[in-house]
Amino acid sequence: MSKASIVAHIRDILILPFTVTVIVPYLIHDSQHGWIPESIFFTSFGVLIGSGGLLLFLYTVLLFKNIGQGTLAPWSEKHKLVVVGPYRYCRNPMITGVLFILIGEAFFLYSNPILVWAICFFIINTVYFVISEEPKLEKKFGEDYRLYKQHVSRWIPRFSPYRQRSSDG
Repeated sequence: MSKASIVAHIRDILILPFTVTVIVPYLIHDSQHGWIPESIFFTSFGVLIGSGGLLLFLYTVLLFKNIGQGTLAPWSEKHKLVVVGPYRYCRNPMITGVLFILIGEAFFLYSNPILVWAICFFIINTVYFVISEEPKLEKKFGEDYRLYKQHVSRWIPRFSPYRQRSSDG
């Protein structure tokens, strides 16, 4: 990997998921606890779901780098459609990973504002995908993306993995 590529990946991670999962929660978290009760159960749940989200996020970033040949950022051109790993089960596992990180933070910190931010993050991304990202992917990857979109849900995972049709017919 070239030095420029490493810098682009770090830049895009800092601009997007780091801002969403670290900077915004830091700015909106308050020390007042809301409806999430302080308990070892909620603390453990937060650590578990947040850690799972972090692992899912990191795995999908590697898939974008190695298969898609781009960064996670929407402004970074992807050269190949990524339909392997968790992408065989739902179309947006990277965002799911970030959402799980936010939910984990909310429960770990007993923070209503972070939980509300997680809900807003989910809604913002859903609208963005429908209005912008999915039409761009259809234009770039054509029938391969349309078939993938038809068989793999945006958010609800499939029970069985999607198998991309071979381009040989």
